Amino acid sequence: MDIRRYAPLRAAGASWKDIAAQAGCDWRTAKKYLSPDAPAVPPRATSRAGTVSRLVDPFTDVIDAWLADDPGLLATVIHERLVADYGFTGHYQRIKVYCAEARRRIELESDAQGRPPGLHRRFEVVAGAQAQVDWGDEGCLLVGAGAGKKVYSFHMTLSYSRDPFICFTTSQDLATFFDCHRRAFAHFGGVPATIVYDRTKTVVRRHVAPGRAVPLHPQAAAFAEHYGFAIDVLAAHRPTGKGRVERQVQIGRDHVLSGRRFSSLAELDAAFAAWVPIRRGQVHRTHGEVIAVRAVRDHAALGPLPQFGYAVTETHLRRVGRDALISFAGSSYSVAARAADGRVTKAGQRVEVRVGVEHLEIWRLPVDSPDRTPMLLARHPLAAVRGQMIVDPQHWAELPDGHTRSTTLDITDHAPVAAQQVPGDPTPSSVSGSMVFGESQAALEVMVARRPLAYYDRLAGLAAPPEPATTAETTTSESLVGAA
Repeated sequence: MDIRRYAPLRAAGASWKDIAAQAGCDWRTAKKYLSPDAPAVPPRATSRAGTVSRLVDPFTDVIDAWLADDPGLLATVIHERLVADYGFTGHYQRIKVYCAEARRRIELESDAQGRPPGLHRRFEVVAGAQAQVDWGDEGCLLVGAGAGKKVYSFHMTLSYSRDPFICFTTSQDLATFFDCHRRAFAHFGGVPATIVYDRTKTVVRRHVAPGRAVPLHPQAAAFAEHYGFAIDVLAAHRPTGKGRVERQVQIGRDHVLSGRRFSSLAELDAAFAAWVPIRRGQVHRTHGEVIAVRAVRDHAALGPLPQFGYAVTETHLRRVGRDALISFAGSSYSVAARAADGRVTKAGQRVEVRVGVEHLEIWRLPVDSPDRTPMLLARHPLAAVRGQMIVDPQHWAELPDGHTRSTTLDITDHAPVAAQQVPGDPTPSSVSGSMVFGESQAALEVMVARRPLAYYDRLAGLAAPPEPATTAETTTSESLVGAA
C-alpha cells in the first residue's frame, strides 16, 4: 500500500480521519506517513509467502522423484498423471511454476561442486591440437537399389579451423566407425593430437558414475595408439563439449543433403566433395578468418600418418553347425571342413568371427590348435541382405554330395503288368511306356488303365450306375481284356 498517493487530500484540507477512510488504514498511520516529518520509506504489508499452504504441497515429493529420474519430464505430463493417479484438483499453472523451481534446485544438487547450472567454460585450441567426432542420422535417403536402407553421416571437424569432413555409411558398427577415421585422416593429411567423443559404445566399454575414469573399448584404445592420438571422452549429457562438430552436423545436412535424392553412398560422398571448396571459402563467424586460410595452419600442425594402416575388426564367437555353416547377422557362411593344416572342423566347435567393413573372417580358436595359434578357416564378403547363404565350394569338397545315390528296377524278377478289368469299369485302354536303366537292361512295358471321370463319380454315389451292356459290347470288352 502506497499511502503517499493520498497526500493531495491532506493538502486540500481533509482530516486524518477522512484520509484514513479513503486509504483503508488507521488515522494514526495516515498521520505518520503524510506529516511533513514522515519517513521516506512507505509502509509495506508483511509477506504472506509460506503462510498459506499451496495445492501442490502434498504432491511435491512425488514431483521431485519424477524430475530426479527424468529432468526433462514435461509439466503437462506431470499435471496429467497427478490428476489421474493422485486426485490433484489444481490448475496446470501451479505445476508449471513448481516444476521450474524444482528443476533449478535438482540441477544444483546434482552438481557436487555446486557450480551454476546452464553455464560452461569456453575453450580455444591451437592448430592441430583437437578434432571432434559425431554421428548424424539421415534417414532413408537412397532411391533405387538402396531404397529402404537407413543412412548415417560420420563427421570429423578440426577444432582450430572448423575444417569439416563428412562421409556416409549404412552402419555404425565398430569396423565402419574406425574406417571412417582412416578416411578422415587421409582427407586432412594427418592426425590431430586429441579427438573428442561422446560416450558411444564404440569408444567406451561401459558407463561409469560421474567422476570416475571411463574404461575405453580395447579396439578404440589400440587404434588410437597406432595412429598416435589421445581419446577425450565427454561427461554424460554435455553436448556443449563438442559444439563445433554438433553444429557441423546441421550445416552439412542443410547444404549437402537437403532437397536431394541419391542412388548410392558414392553419390553422397561426391556431393560432400563438391561442397567442401564452398565451405572452405567462407569466413567463419567465430574466429573471423577464411576457413581455408586457417585450415592451412591446422593441417600443417597435424601428426603424420603411420606407414601402415590399422584395420579394426569386431569379434564374435559362433558355433559350427552340422551343415558346416555358421550364422552371423541373420546370414549363413560356410566353414572349411578341413583346415590348411589338415585338422577337421567338428560340428559344434566354437570359432571366432572377425567382422570388417566389407569382409568376414572365420578363425579357429587357439585352444583348438596344437600349437596354440589361431588359424584362418574362411573369408567371405559380407552379405548384402539378411538371409543370404554364402558358400565357398572348396569348403565342402570332401563332404558327400549325393552323386552316388541311384535307383533301379530289375526286370528279370518282375513281369510286365497288364491292366485289369474292374466290374462296372468301362473298357480300359492301355498305354505302353519304355524306361531304360542302362545298356544292360531291356525295355520295360507297363500297361496303364485309363478311365473316364464319370466312373469315379459312380463309385462315390454321385452318378447313376451304367445301364447293362449289350451282348456285342460285352463280347468286345472281354476280347480286349483277353488281348491285353
